Amino acid sequence: MSELTLIIIRIGFLALLWLFVFIVLYSLRSDLFGPKLTPLQRVAVQSQRTRAEAAAQAAPAAAGGDAPTTVTERASAGSASGLARRIVITSGPRTGTEIELPETGLTIGRSSSAGLQIKDDYTSNSHAKIVRWRDEWVVQDLDSTNGTFVEGKRITQSTPVRVGSSVRIGTTTFELRR
Repeated sequence: MSELTLIIIRIGFLALLWLFVFIVLYSLRSDLFGPKLTPLQRVAVQSQRTRAEAAAQAAPAAAGGDAPTTVTERASAGSASGLARRIVITSGPRTGTEIELPETGLTIGRSSSAGLQIKDDYTSNSHAKIVRWRDEWVVQDLDSTNGTFVEGKRITQSTPVRVGSSVRIGTTTFELRR
């Protein structure tokens, strides 16, 4: 081979190595910090969080001293269909938080676009998803690094979650409730 061919091959190989390095760095950045948000998306996410926090603060204030009674009434209203209506975090950084389960399902992860945002080192950006399938809720692990656990067992495929079953993602454990 001529010297010119060897130089071109070396430069091409060097370019491929640099491309690989940039792809790895981009992947790490997006996994650690989530997707880039435009200013408009950032405002939408902040207003959504503000509304959710205001609703969470208003519910206990409206209930006053009758908070357990209110929860029981809501549970009996949902028991007619037998389908869970909310998620309650039982352990982890956000213990006690209750979130209504939207009919469209709920994405769980570190990303700011997740419906249930969990900020810990063991949770992926898009870690898992809870979706309604027929007459039950199903949890799907979205190829997370540390896995999703239902009743202490790591799941590898879509798994039905019953009311009261514990689901662990990272350091957070939650249950579905009526």
